[in-house]
Amino acid sequence: MLETHISTTFFLKTSKKSDDERFIYLRISINGIPKETSTKKKWAATRWNQKKERALGTKEDARTINAYLDDQIKKVEKLATVIEDKGIPLTSQILMDSYTGNNLISTKVLDEFAKHNEELFALIPSGEVAEGTHTRYVTARSHVSDFIRFKYKCADLEFKQLNFEFVKEYELYLKTVRGCNHNTTLKYIANFKKIVLRGVAKDYIPKDPFMMFKSKKTKPNKKPLSREELSVLESKNFTTKRLEVIRDIFVFQCYTGLAYSDVYKLDKANIVKGIDGELWIMDSRKKSKSEFNVPLLPKALEIINKYKDDPDCISTGRALPVKSNQKMNEYLKEIAAICEISSILNTHKARRTFGSTVTLANGVPIHVVKDMLGHQSVKQTEEYALTEQEAISKEMQTLRRKLSKKENNSRSIIEKNTTSSLKKLDIDRPLTNDELNLVAQFIESLRTKSAD
Repeated sequence: MLETHISTTFFLKTSKKSDDERFIYLRISINGIPKETSTKKKWAATRWNQKKERALGTKEDARTINAYLDDQIKKVEKLATVIEDKGIPLTSQILMDSYTGNNLISTKVLDEFAKHNEELFALIPSGEVAEGTHTRYVTARSHVSDFIRFKYKCADLEFKQLNFEFVKEYELYLKTVRGCNHNTTLKYIANFKKIVLRGVAKDYIPKDPFMMFKSKKTKPNKKPLSREELSVLESKNFTTKRLEVIRDIFVFQCYTGLAYSDVYKLDKANIVKGIDGELWIMDSRKKSKSEFNVPLLPKALEIINKYKDDPDCISTGRALPVKSNQKMNEYLKEIAAICEISSILNTHKARRTFGSTVTLANGVPIHVVKDMLGHQSVKQTEEYALTEQEAISKEMQTLRRKLSKKENNSRSIIEKNTTSSLKKLDIDRPLTNDELNLVAQFIESLRTKSAD
């Protein structure tokens, strides 16, 4: 595989001690020039086969040490390939230094980041990578570049300069200098971590500096529109056509669950008759490519029919005249102010409203909602099932009725038993303590019933 001849040898180092266990050494030779180092592993000389350069026997410890030695050979070959690919003259000293980590291959962090982003860009035409994903990594690289200039006063760093301190200071930089919130910060760190792990895999760096970095995302409070807010939005009359169109598209999303990218690309051809004879949207999500099928509710169908003769829809073949996401969100802020809706309106809130207020709150099973939203798992859908005060109130009303019914049943049983027992009493003799208690219970049940 390699142009330069490389030979590797494992052997036990001679020891002056009587102890049978000795260190296993690795010797790397290139063009007859050897360099050796300890593997830091010990093995008994009586259980070593120097001809095979492996431990003897089939016991678990022998199998484990032999597997480790096999991995070291693969590591040497991989390092040699990387060195040659970089155009560095391959010598036994350079290879041994790379193996021991004394002289790691000099590779710049931002160079590797740029290479990764170029690979993503090349996959966009095939649809394997979304354009937004590439853009996100370009932004992430820009943040790392700015941080390196801010903290280290240089254009780039080598992978071997990365450590846990770098990660923690980068996190602080994003939160303070860049003003990112906690979850956004963790997203950018995750983007950067992918590049670092590439460096670990390519042996640019001996260990992952993120190994001890622990941080969890906070659950965002992304509430959907309530039933009342959605009703106000639907019934509002706008004086400008611009806001009316945006409102209609937003409401359409509320009744179909389509994300912005999916409603933007929705063609009339994707609206077909389903197995029930009604019109359905049958398409696949732009983001995940997963298929989804959504029956058109009356309100959504009304909006489709409203814009069937719109010039933009006729010329493009799309179902609705959707504007850019930036314009949609900008106009939705105006609409929220006009409708006196205190929460922030954006295109994704419509999808949450469908998942929560329109479907789950009306008893649609969560696995059905999952399929309509095009989610990969129910866990994704559960994030949309935000509990509202109305839902809590509904469940508590049901609980009150159940508790009240149980209480009334208990009273009826006490009254029936007490009355039956009193009829059997001989009033010509004094009552016993048990009989007195029974009478007291009866009187109390009558008092409580009267109070109710």
